[in-house]
Formats: sequence, C-alpha cells, structure tokens
Amino acid sequence: MSIGDYFLKFNSLPVALRKELMDHLEKLLIRMKKDEKPVRKGGVPGLAKGWIVIADHFDEPLEDFKPYMA
Repeated sequence: MSIGDYFLKFNSLPVALRKELMDHLEKLLIRMKKDEKPVRKGGVPGLAKGWIVIADHFDEPLEDFKPYMA
C-alpha cells in the first residue's frame, strides 16, 4: 500500500475518526521512542590502557628531513 492510498483512506474518514486515529498514532510514536535503545556515544575511558605504546624517540626529527631543517 502506498502513502497515497493511506492518504486517501485517511481523508475518507469522518473528522472524529481522523482525530481518534491521530491520537492513536501519537501514542504509538511515544511507545516507539521509549523502546528505542540509547545510542552509545564513544567508548569507555581507559579501556585500552597499555595496548598502545609510543616510542621514546617519537618526537625526534626524522633523518629524511634533516636537509630541509638546516
């Protein structure tokens, strides 16, 4: 069933039934919002501690760039 079909059926209802249908739709949307799982934002701080190690000479200039640094 297309959106147009729903629209035609909705418009064929009396005003009182349209209002009742919209009220029911609002209740369903509220219930759907409650059932949604919260979106996880990011990881847990400190979870990967010790997995990543930065070399002691990390900040030292590279040999390849010495001619450009003079």
